[in-house]
Parts: sequence; C-alpha cells; structure tokens
Amino acid sequence: MRLLLREGCTQKQIERTVCWDRLAILHHSLPKNYKSPEYLFWLFRREYQQQQLRAIS
Repeated sequence: MRLLLREGCTQKQIERTVCWDRLAILHHSLPKNYKSPEYLFWLFRREYQQQQLRAIS
C-alpha cells in the first residue's frame, strides 16, 4: 500500500487492488493482529506526507 501511495494512487484506486482485499480479509479474520485497510491507508498517507515535508525543509 505504501508503494501505491508513493505512485500517487487515490484511495478509490487502492480499494480496487488485491492488496486492499487481502488486508481486509486479514482484518476480518484476526482483528486483534491486523488493522483495517482504511486505518492503514490514513496512517501510511500521513507518514508519506510527513516525509515529503521533511524533504522540502
């Protein structure tokens, strides 16, 4: 998912990938061990944006 974010994919585009489906299956099967794909998307997106800000500074 991090790679897809770096490539500039939107959330809608990422939701249609196998990656998203597999993360959703893992989350539904073992919710204590795996976070939801929505949560991971926002977490990775924030992480990527912070990296971009550091690179600019």
